[in-house]
Amino acid sequence: MSFLKSFPPPGAAEGLRQQQPDTEAVLNGKGLGTGTLYIAESRLSWLDGSGLGFSLEYPTISLHAVSRDLNAYPREHLYVMVNAKFGEESKESVDEEEEDSDDDVEPIAEFRFVPSDKSALEAMFTAMCECQALHPDPEDEDSDDYDGEEYDVEAHEQGQGDIPTFYTYEEGLSHLTAEGQATLERLEGMLSQSVSSQYNMAGVRTEDSIRDYEDGMEVDTTPTVAGQFEDADVDH
Repeated sequence: MSFLKSFPPPGAAEGLRQQQPDTEAVLNGKGLGTGTLYIAESRLSWLDGSGLGFSLEYPTISLHAVSRDLNAYPREHLYVMVNAKFGEESKESVDEEEEDSDDDVEPIAEFRFVPSDKSALEAMFTAMCECQALHPDPEDEDSDDYDGEEYDVEAHEQGQGDIPTFYTYEEGLSHLTAEGQATLERLEGMLSQSVSSQYNMAGVRTEDSIRDYEDGMEVDTTPTVAGQFEDADVDH
């Protein structure tokens, strides 16, 4: 393909983390041949036996994962999704952009790197994670900025700035408006009504439930249905 170029492979100077020989490269379902995959801190590169290959910049890589689903692809591999077009598709995308400049759909290319030794996939994935972490997305960093006010402890210890006001329950009641007090009384009434109806189970009022309620204790006497949670998967 036209996008394949000749260039020296990344070495120690570029932070080479993983070099995986005998690895097939596949772009959007089309095989590019077998060569060596270089996972370096600066870029992800692949070169075939003749010295032709390509490099991927980490900021353009939106996803990478180990794929073991043989229904999606017949061999286990390292899957890499890139926000770019390559080869003949890149030419087609340029033509489409000229026809419809208002189309903001981001181009996507799917690479699959299939090593002959599938036991190397975990090491390849780990190296990718480490290198990808060195190239954070600037948009993610901006989203972490907090626009709210910060409480400056040191300034307040020196008597500067406004100190937040805290009230006890009684003090808080005295600061309520007439409307707020009415709302609070209505909520307390609803809560009291809810508590008084706790001894009614499924619309049936029993003597045991009345006695449990009158003693000030709420007892769940509902019999357990056999097998109800036998198949439940609980996350801890």
